[in-house]
Amino acid sequence: MRGKRRAKMKILTVHNKYKIRGGEDESRESEDRLLLARGHEIRYVIYDNSTIGESGLVRVGMQATWARGPYEDLQSEIKAWRPDILDVHNFFPLASPAVHHAARRLGVPTVQTLHNYRLLCPGATFYRNGQVCEDCTRYPFPLPGVIHGCYRQSSLQSGSVALMIASHRLLRTWRETVSLFIAVSDFEKRKFVENGFTGSKISVKPNFVLSAGEPGPGGEDFLFVGRLSPEKGLDTLIRAMESNMVPARLNVVGDGPLMPVVQSAAERNSRIRYLGRRPQAEVLDMMAHARCVVFPSEWYETFGRVAAESFAKGTPVIASQIGAVAEIVDDGRTGFHFEPGNSQDLARVMAKACAEPRTLTEMRKEARREYEAKYTPERNYQMLIAAYEQAIANG
Repeated sequence: MRGKRRAKMKILTVHNKYKIRGGEDESRESEDRLLLARGHEIRYVIYDNSTIGESGLVRVGMQATWARGPYEDLQSEIKAWRPDILDVHNFFPLASPAVHHAARRLGVPTVQTLHNYRLLCPGATFYRNGQVCEDCTRYPFPLPGVIHGCYRQSSLQSGSVALMIASHRLLRTWRETVSLFIAVSDFEKRKFVENGFTGSKISVKPNFVLSAGEPGPGGEDFLFVGRLSPEKGLDTLIRAMESNMVPARLNVVGDGPLMPVVQSAAERNSRIRYLGRRPQAEVLDMMAHARCVVFPSEWYETFGRVAAESFAKGTPVIASQIGAVAEIVDDGRTGFHFEPGNSQDLARVMAKACAEPRTLTEMRKEARREYEAKYTPERNYQMLIAAYEQAIANG
C-alpha cells in the first residue's frame, strides 16, 4: 500500500455523540464532509448520549467496558459493506471498545482519533479540583479517579470508566486492535507515549476549519468561545475582567455547567456579555470582528479548535501557557501567553492587547498565515488520507 494512493475509499465511521455538542462532534462532521466532497464513501454507526436517561446510567456504565449490541451491529455492517477502514472517534460509553475487537476479528484496519485522554484518565481531562492531575497513570487500575469521582462526580460511574480503562489495558486492546491512532497535537502524542503507547503508531493530524472564508477586520471586544466548565478557566477570565485593568468588553459564547456563573458575572459587570450558544457561522463572524479570542484553559487541551478558527479569521489568541494550545499559539507572533489560573497576569496581557494596536495588526497577518499553513481543509485532507494509508499498511 505504501506509495500507492487509493482514488476512493469505503470508510465506516463510529461516533458516540455528546449531550452537549462539542469540538469532537464538530471535528468528526467536518472530516466526513471533507471526505464526501472528494468522492469517498462513508457509512455511519452513530450513538447518542441524549438517549441515556438518569435511570439508565448504571446499565450504561456496566456496558462501557463491553457493549454486546454495538459489537454485533458493527460486525453486521462490516460483513454487509466490507469497508476499507474503520474510523472511530468517540466510542464512550455506548459503543465501547467492543467495536475495535469486532473490526479486528473481521480484518478491517482501525483508526482511533484521540480527542481526549479517556484511555488514561476516568475524567478524560487530567484535571481535578482546579488543577492538573495525572495520578491515575501511576496505577494499573485508576483507583484515584474512582475515589475522587472524577467522572460525573460519581464514584460509582467513575468505577465503570476505570474498569473499562483497566480491562482493555489488560486485554491489550489498544496494542492489538488499533492500526493507527491519530493525535490532534504533538503535546497530546507525547502524553500518550509517556504512558506506554507506541509512538510509531500515533500520527499527528490537527483539527481544521472547513469553511473559514476571508479574514476579518478585527474589533474592540474580546471573545471567549467554548464549553462553560471549570477546566476552561472561566473563573480566571471573569476575575481578570473584574479587576478593572481591561478597558474593553468581553463577549462569552457557549453553554455548560458554569452558565449560571457567567450570567451572574454579566449581571454584575456591564463589560461582560453572555450571548449563549450561537451557530458556527455567527461564531466565526464574531471572531472576525474581535480584538482577540481569549483561551484561558487550565487543563491539558489536546488541541484547541477555537484557536484554529480564530487564526482563520486573522484574529490573535490570548492563551494560557499549558497543554497543546500553548504550542499552537506562538507568543508574540500569533497571540500572547499568560500563566494559567493567574487572573492578574491575564488582565495584564489583555490590557497590553488594548494598548498596542500596531502589534495586533501584525499579529492578524501572522494568525492568518498560520491558518493557511496548517489548518486548511486541503492540508488536513492530505494528512487524513496519509493516516488511513498508514493504517491499512499496518494492517
